[in-house]
Amino acid sequence: MEATSVKLTAEHVFTGGIEGPACDRKGNLYVVNYGRQGTIGKVTPAGDGECWLELPAGSTGNGIRFNRAGDMFIADYTGHNILRVDMASKAISVFAHEPKMNQPNDIAIMRDGTIFASDPNWDESTGNLWMIDSAGVVKLLEQDMGTTNGVEVGPREDVLYVNESAQRRIWAYDLNARKELSNKRLLIEFDDFSLDGMRCDMAGNLYVTRHGKGVVAKLSPAGELLAEIRLDGTDCTNLCFGGPDGKQCYVTVADKGAVQTFRVDTPGRCWGMWMD
Repeated sequence: MEATSVKLTAEHVFTGGIEGPACDRKGNLYVVNYGRQGTIGKVTPAGDGECWLELPAGSTGNGIRFNRAGDMFIADYTGHNILRVDMASKAISVFAHEPKMNQPNDIAIMRDGTIFASDPNWDESTGNLWMIDSAGVVKLLEQDMGTTNGVEVGPREDVLYVNESAQRRIWAYDLNARKELSNKRLLIEFDDFSLDGMRCDMAGNLYVTRHGKGVVAKLSPAGELLAEIRLDGTDCTNLCFGGPDGKQCYVTVADKGAVQTFRVDTPGRCWGMWMD
């Protein structure tokens, strides 16, 4: 075991829909569904939380990412939108809308602002994969996959990872400079439990929340299971990296309605995007 988590927030300050952690440049953590659905909570590195933002009626957030300019992007799964939030004014706009989506779930972002979005159909155990360019134009990359959920870009932006929750598989794709995918391959398949959000560190290792098992799995770029980090609770939903050195991992745990945290050896890619 590489580490064991500790509590950052009290239990049940978030709903069971807690998801989408992301840190801003100052290290503040933003997580969806603080106190009630349809909100964004802000948590300081010391664990002090507040309801920071109310989303528009009919919108509920899931995955959150920041671009290098500091804008927040939220996967709004009930509104079929990718929302953009101006952090200074808290103004919310629809960055992308696609009625053909089942529900935008998790998102990953590249240095140039390109977003990849998973799109599960939970009832039918299927899913799609979408790309949204920096102008908000939506493109379907792949359909009729398994239950697409966690999505992440490697630190050199030459690989894209997508997992399928119900099928317990993680796929890797080569990603070129034109944002074209090729060489789809199975990175790993698990025998039990489920998969949810995931993030890379700057060395290319992939951290994956094992929903139902209560651990974060650390995988090498080749798909080797390197470690499992034990959480307090079972239903971990997503994670991100922050802290002054990018080595603080924050995990959302739905059955506890709380954020937990542990230290890692290598900074996370999401932190690394702020650094130059």
